[in-house]
Amino acid sequence: MALLPQILHSPHPHPRLAAAASPSRAFPRAPCLHASAPRRGRGRVAAAAGASGSGPGPSSPEPYRAESDDGLVELPLFPLPLVLFPDATHALHIFELRYRIMMHTVLQTDLRFGIVFAGSGGSAAEVGCVGEVVKHERLADDRFFLICKGQQRFRVARVVRTKPYLVAAVQWLEDRPPAEPPAPGEDAEALAADVEALMRDVIRIANRLNGKPEKEVGDLRRGLFPTPFSFYVGNTFEGAPREQQALLELEDTAARLRRERDTLRNTLNYLTAASAVKDAFPSSPSSG
Repeated sequence: MALLPQILHSPHPHPRLAAAASPSRAFPRAPCLHASAPRRGRGRVAAAAGASGSGPGPSSPEPYRAESDDGLVELPLFPLPLVLFPDATHALHIFELRYRIMMHTVLQTDLRFGIVFAGSGGSAAEVGCVGEVVKHERLADDRFFLICKGQQRFRVARVVRTKPYLVAAVQWLEDRPPAEPPAPGEDAEALAADVEALMRDVIRIANRLNGKPEKEVGDLRRGLFPTPFSFYVGNTFEGAPREQQALLELEDTAARLRRERDTLRNTLNYLTAASAVKDAFPSSPSSG
């Protein structure tokens, strides 16, 4: 059950790319928020080019290389109009030929592929997240239904090939520890507590605005450390994929939580104003 309804719709509807995707969470759904204006992402790589639609069945899978001398790993990439975070899950329907070929390879190797956000401009983000297939069903016409779970993040170092699907050499990303001691109240643990409190307030006011009965909001962190909690919060901003991408690219847990805190404060201000207007001008009963 959703903890929050979608408050505002994203002004950028998702284009239909190589697979139809619908979210299926590894944790309860929380706010679907329209976030603040996104910052420009880092470098981009060209989206895959190749065969699509119909044609002969998939050829024998060609396994991709493991870690090389330069520390890079070759990974098949799937550009999609969504952002996958570590520990989140997504359900995907694979129907285009090149990605059916890719899934044959993935399912016969280590079950991993990279998901990179691709917007309407036809390019894919440089930073993405590994999706591991945790459940799949192959249909009679060679389409696939699958559920993948986010694993580690990566940055594309170079494109290895584009046909029959995109393969890139990637390096793994991890959040870096702070170079200097944070100011009081600005450490990751304190920021995580602030973000959780704001999420509770947003959920409470949004429920009130939507006429839902007020009830105590449960434990949103569920014992998560600040870094995985920051990914959980970012995953709730599903109405704003470009903002989600900016959060995914950050390599500083505190910076990610600060940005999420700002987004939630803006949302809370909006909802508080909307609630005040609703209280000042209550809806009059309809007349027959």
